Amino acid sequence: MKKITFLAIISLAFVVGLTGACSSTTETTTTKTNQATTNNPGATNTTTKTEEDAPASVKAAFPDAQTFTKLHKDIPKEAIADIEKDSGAKVPDTDHHSYLAFTTKDGKRTQIGAATIVKAGGKELVVVYDSKDGSPVIKEVRGEGLSTDFLKQFAGKGHDDKFTFGSVIKANGLDEPTAKTITSAIVVDVFTMQALYGAEHNH
Repeated sequence: MKKITFLAIISLAFVVGLTGACSSTTETTTTKTNQATTNNPGATNTTTKTEEDAPASVKAAFPDAQTFTKLHKDIPKEAIADIEKDSGAKVPDTDHHSYLAFTTKDGKRTQIGAATIVKAGGKELVVVYDSKDGSPVIKEVRGEGLSTDFLKQFAGKGHDDKFTFGSVIKANGLDEPTAKTITSAIVVDVFTMQALYGAEHNH
């Protein structure tokens, strides 16, 4: 499946080295909107960056961060079909949100991480991402009241990893229906992050 590269996040630490095509850019004092081309020549996606916009659960994952930026990205219909086919689960919303954490030292603003919020099984989880070869991979998953032994199984997983429930991911302290639901939601988020922000990829 051919994945998509977006210039809208070219400065992000977890996608250093990516390239993309930007068709137009509009800036105001607080938001920035980019329209980037996709593998569908007629399609455009909008990324809106909003400063200082992150919930407490995301901020807790980045105690050293001084500022946050929230990204909104519309998931193209073609990408949704691919994500659902590859993950075996439904994409919950066509508007995907992610959060970038930054520090400023000696006048230089540096991104130190990125995260998403995934809601599943009556729980809210923060999925923290790193980069590997230009693709988002999970650094850690945080969830209040959830087993650490369950959550740590997701570390290091990316879209090329087959981490379905029952094979790689075990319940490890959760009831199986909840563990399965959470696993599916995280898999969908990983595939979505790859489709929106990962380097072009064929498999």
